[in-house]
Amino acid sequence: MSSNNKDFSLLSEINVTPLVDVMLVLLIIFMVTAPLVQQGVNVDLPQAKTKNLPAKEEHLTLSLTKDKKIFLNNIEIDLSHLKEKLRQIFNQRADRDLFFRADKSLPYGFVIKVIAEIKEAGIQRLGIVTVPLEEK
Repeated sequence: MSSNNKDFSLLSEINVTPLVDVMLVLLIIFMVTAPLVQQGVNVDLPQAKTKNLPAKEEHLTLSLTKDKKIFLNNIEIDLSHLKEKLRQIFNQRADRDLFFRADKSLPYGFVIKVIAEIKEAGIQRLGIVTVPLEEK
């Protein structure tokens, strides 16, 4: 054998440095964009001296904004269609629970009108969502 025939061995290691670089960049992108993706209805909730209740499963939330708009989760609903929409949704569900969030600046009469529509739709339990009272 001549010395020109050299033993060539295959490199069986994978260079993970580019993979780690890409993963770190993606992690930073997701960390920056995650707070921007969170959506919801902005409601200034009243404070109350209560404790949080553990949630069994995903519940529907009805929100009233300060400009008297009604949202079922994140979908806007007119007051005239609220009762029928709730009946349609809860006919397909075993639980009849609804979380209720209302802006503290809303007139009491409007909030009661919406609660009456909820009760007429057959909702059995209505959970009122508040902000915990800050201890001083």
